[in-house]
Formats: sequence, C-alpha cells, structure tokens
Amino acid sequence: MTLSRRARREWRFFLWFSVASAVISAYFGYAVGAEDESAIRGAWHGVLASLLIATPITFTEVRGRRIALLRRLRRLPWAAFFTIKALFYVVVIVGGLLIMRVLTHAPDEDPFALTPAFRGSIAFGVAMSLFANLIVETGGLLGFSTLKNILTGRYVHPRRERRAFLLIDMRDSTGLAESLGSIRFHELLNSFFRDIAEAAFESEAEIHKYVGDEAILTWPIDTALAEGECLACPFLARDLIARNAEHYRQRYGVVPTFRAALHCGEIVAGEIGDVRREIAYVGDTLNVAARLLDAAKALGHDTLVSQDLLQIVELPAGLKATPLPTLAIRGRTAPLRISALSRVD
Repeated sequence: MTLSRRARREWRFFLWFSVASAVISAYFGYAVGAEDESAIRGAWHGVLASLLIATPITFTEVRGRRIALLRRLRRLPWAAFFTIKALFYVVVIVGGLLIMRVLTHAPDEDPFALTPAFRGSIAFGVAMSLFANLIVETGGLLGFSTLKNILTGRYVHPRRERRAFLLIDMRDSTGLAESLGSIRFHELLNSFFRDIAEAAFESEAEIHKYVGDEAILTWPIDTALAEGECLACPFLARDLIARNAEHYRQRYGVVPTFRAALHCGEIVAGEIGDVRREIAYVGDTLNVAARLLDAAKALGHDTLVSQDLLQIVELPAGLKATPLPTLAIRGRTAPLRISALSRVD
C-alpha cells in the first residue's frame, strides 16, 4: 500500500523528532553522568529514556487528529486542552524514566530513589515536552509555514515572489447556514476545510488563510509546476469530499460542493501587524484570482484557470482545459484569457 504524502510527512516528522530527542537526551545524560564519572552510561540512559518518552508523545502528536477522543478534547478551550496534554506528558515522562531506571539500575541501586539526577531528568523532560507542545499548538493556530517564516524572519522585509494561488469557495453557504443553523454550519465548514487541508497536504500547498467559507491555498511557483500539483488540487479535494460523502449526509444531510479558481503571478510578501502578526500577500495576482472565482459562478463552471498559469504548467493526466471567452477585469489593461478545468470524460 502506498503511503499518502501527508502520511509520509507525518512519519518523517516522527523520525526526525525522535532522532533529535535522542541526541538532546543523550547529551543531557552525558553531561549529568559526567558529574558522577559515568558519562557514557548517562548518555545511554538518555537515549533509552528518549525512546520511552518521545515515542508515545510524538505518536500522539502525529496521529492525534485521527483519534476520536483527542478530536473531542480539541473542542475544549485552548488553555484547557494544553493543560490536559501537559498532564499527559508529565505522566509519560515520569513513567518512562521509572521504566528506564528499572531496566538499567545496578543491583545495589534503588530504581525508585528520588536522586538529584532523577529530579533533574524529570525537570528536563517536562521542560522539553512543554516547549515542543507549545511549538506544535502555536503552529496549529498560525500554520507551520507561517510560524517558520516568522521565526526565521524570512518576511521581516517585504520581498517579491512568484506564486500560484487556488481559491476555493463553498457553494450555497448562505442557504446551508440558514437550514443548518450557525452552530451546525460551523461544524460543516470545519469538516469541509479538513478535507481541503488534506488535499493541500497531498498537493504540497500552503494554506494561506480561511476567509468565511473560502480557503486560499498557495504554492511557490516552482512547487506549483511540479507535476501540475496546483491544477490537480481541487479535483483531489472533490475526491476526498466524495469519499466522506456518507459522513456528510448522516451528520449534515448534505454533501458540500465548491467552485475554484487558479491564477499565478508576482506578489509582495511580508509581515504585517503588531499585536498580532501574520504573513500578507499583496498585489494584483490575488485580486485577479478573486475575480476569476466570481466568474466561475457567473459562467456556471466548477473550476476556472487563467492562461497565465496554464502556459507554464503541464496539465496532469486525466484533466482537460476548455478555452472560454476572455474575461475583462477592472484595472487590468489586457483581458484575461481563461479556461474551464475539468476531468476527461
């Protein structure tokens, strides 16, 4: 069975996080052990403790969104959910350290003795886990690519980039909100965006933001061109929604559909905000993509794509582009050549 790209990413994260934890724990164990003239033994204990502690914690982080109990816990306020996770981490850390000591203690040692080294190991493990938990949860709130770019300062100074954008807009969202009520519609929107996010993972897209019932996905232009990932993304999203159609029908009585628009061009990317910071994309490219999405509704097509994008990316197998009349866009001198994107019959 071939693993999905999201699954491969998750297992890569699991591997690298486990290795990093083992290296850090080995160094800590070596430094602590050196004080007792048993540095090598301390490093070995650090690696073993990391395997016993980091493995269940990392697995929970990687697979947590697929565990029903954790999905329900995520509906709690963020501070409450963070506290519950922190308590779970403490239990895992203390339990892992005790197991490690039972497995490695000398015949004349008490594995349950609260020695200074044991207390230091607990404090070190708790601090590391809380820090990792904070990074993971903050990345979930801001988006990991946004968090990475803010931490590295990539967009402290505005910079020009060429990017492809995919705008996805749920159909009849107003009618659905009226029929379902605001609470259930919000739950529907969350399920809908979850499938969109899955398609984004599979297509190597960044989720720029959600605006009402609309999702904005983006790729650096070189990533977008690889195997026509950006053109395939909306169809992958439809397949994922269709795969979950029974869930939608049982829970909401309807399977959501959407329109999509694809365009590319130059934008200026940079950090904005003071109290709350985010990465903003400014330029005509996003405006044109928004007009293209409006045109999809007016022209009765599910997916529209600009010729600007089509002329630099190869159509993925199974898709076809049907040319349409040019689209006049206010503020743009030349009309925009567009096509309807669909599956080959």
